[in-house]
Amino acid sequence: MHTARFTLDPAFKVGQVNPRLFGSFVEHLGRCVYTGIFEPGHPTADAAGIRQDVLDLVRELGVTAIRYPGGNFVSGYKWEDSVGPVEDRPRRLDLAWRSTETNRFGLSEYIAFLKKVGPQAEPMMALNLGTRGVAEALELQEYANHPAGTALADLRAAHGDKEPFGIKLWCLGNEMDGPWQTGHKTATEYGRLAAETARAMRQIDPNVELVACGSSSQSMPTFAEWEATVLQETYELVDYISLHAYYQPENGDIDSFLASAVDMESFIENVVATADHIGAKLKSKKKINLSFDEWNVWYISDWHEIENSDTRDWAEAPRLLEDNYSVTDAVVFGSLLIALLRHADRVTVACLAQLVNVIAPIMTEPGGPAWRQTTFFPFAQAARYGRGEVLDVRVDSPTYTTEKYGETDLLHATAVRAEDGSVTVFAVNRSRTEALPLEVALGALNLTSVVEHSALADADPDARNTLAEPERVAPHAVEGTALTDGTLTAVLEPLSWNVIRLS
Repeated sequence: MHTARFTLDPAFKVGQVNPRLFGSFVEHLGRCVYTGIFEPGHPTADAAGIRQDVLDLVRELGVTAIRYPGGNFVSGYKWEDSVGPVEDRPRRLDLAWRSTETNRFGLSEYIAFLKKVGPQAEPMMALNLGTRGVAEALELQEYANHPAGTALADLRAAHGDKEPFGIKLWCLGNEMDGPWQTGHKTATEYGRLAAETARAMRQIDPNVELVACGSSSQSMPTFAEWEATVLQETYELVDYISLHAYYQPENGDIDSFLASAVDMESFIENVVATADHIGAKLKSKKKINLSFDEWNVWYISDWHEIENSDTRDWAEAPRLLEDNYSVTDAVVFGSLLIALLRHADRVTVACLAQLVNVIAPIMTEPGGPAWRQTTFFPFAQAARYGRGEVLDVRVDSPTYTTEKYGETDLLHATAVRAEDGSVTVFAVNRSRTEALPLEVALGALNLTSVVEHSALADADPDARNTLAEPERVAPHAVEGTALTDGTLTAVLEPLSWNVIRLS
């Protein structure tokens, strides 16, 4: 195997990592909320019903902004149902997931949960622009954020939350380009509604940060045209355009699956190009940033089999989308994280979908334990060590042939320099059979030692963490990685996610 190489130089950088890049997502879908983060009566539950075992894992994961309450769920959401005395809250049909929503966990509980996670956990509230509109968005904003002295602010106080929630980051609907979305709209219809909503919300608070809906995948027939039309209406009124992407192996093609980040990076670059084109047309000096507020490995074909069956019957918190992730999935997942970091200059919000049980890094059993999936580890390591300035990484790598993406680099990598000058290299070896030698020229970085090299890899690429074996897979230390005369040398195991810390 030929050696993969790249050079790091502090003069060549991509941009600063926004902490919001390590966001996540809690939707009223399946068991994400109920028996996920919220399970009154569980042995670890606090007085509010929050599972402490899950809370500990959420803190360890390192998530920041947490998007809520959807997702497809939000397009039928009535925020008024989720506030006030729990015993008075109505049960509702959730059309998105054909479930029954009890509203036992609502807006106040969400904010309280974030406070328990810690000061890094920021609310990211999605608005229903499917079945509702400007008036309801303004009412929710007033209820959530106005200090006192109005009907809705005083109602919040009467419900037990005297202090405003201080929600700064708002999503103007969800996946409104998708025919599956309740209240689906054309780009023009949505763009006008998003602009009207944004303009009105800024009358209450000019400093709110707003995310307009972009395409729900790059494969949508309306992709790029949708973004252009929506931004033509909203460019000076919003701060972000959203992207959503999920990946799975198709027809057993694991080699293409391992290169999923090729698609993610092209998606990002194409949205940036489209946004900047509209900015140029409008002669605006403003840059629209990207909110990649849903991303993950998701075996969506399994969901479609359930979705199109007659087995769903409006159950409460049914087991839906509970994918169990392998080592292969975790390596792809790590590569997607690398893609986000490589575009940190424009991707300044990102949300892993989702947080618990539903295509999630954390799994639980009702009344039982919580455990880490294989994907937990790349996210936790990136959230911990991927803070600072992303350096420009241009690899010289051996390649392999994929059906979907043609010739593709075996090495996918990025590097982040912290404030103290230390550097963390994140690297994936996409080869399923061969170790990959790596050399990194460190130039003027003044690094002298390898602090740690850990890898997530296994002789069995299908190895997973399960209820029966919750600790089957975890990162392990790699020996032999060295830093000599300004050059880092390492060997990346086959099919591996690697974190190399240098000081």
